[in-house]
Amino acid sequence: MYKSRVVTSDADQYRAALDAAAREYEALTQQRKEIDRRLAQLAQTIGTLNGLCGFTPTVFWGLTDACRVVLKGAGHPMTPLDVRDRLEAMGFDLSKYSSSIAAIHVVLKRLKEARELRFVELDSGKFAYEWQQAPARGAHALNESALADLQRDGDPGHRDPGAATAKKRRKP
Repeated sequence: MYKSRVVTSDADQYRAALDAAAREYEALTQQRKEIDRRLAQLAQTIGTLNGLCGFTPTVFWGLTDACRVVLKGAGHPMTPLDVRDRLEAMGFDLSKYSSSIAAIHVVLKRLKEARELRFVELDSGKFAYEWQQAPARGAHALNESALADLQRDGDPGHRDPGAATAKKRRKP
């Protein structure tokens, strides 16, 4: 009697490796989110304790970075007034702005446009900003359709009908 030997194709091995890499990537991304959040909380704590101890900060943040730290560490949506209050509690110097709340509004709006924050409505009907992890760049798990597209793209005879063709310009 012969024992049957299961032979897996290279494609099956590649898919298994891809699945394992994608799972690890997602797990590390989640760990990075947790570490970033904890670092932001610690930065706020250090800033607050420095102020309470009467120390002058040796590293000066800009308003944008300070707002990032506050929102990353918050873990919940914050209004611009909440952000201002937290910045003041950390000892961030807002006196250089003629209207600190207007400056904070501008920063929050720009961070939202950069997709670092999202605008959410609170139960109270007020609107606030919430930290949103930037979309991961790099490895993405491919579904069967995307994998087939990659295989077709490797075929020299395949031409994507949706791809734009470059036109040569003639000199007049």
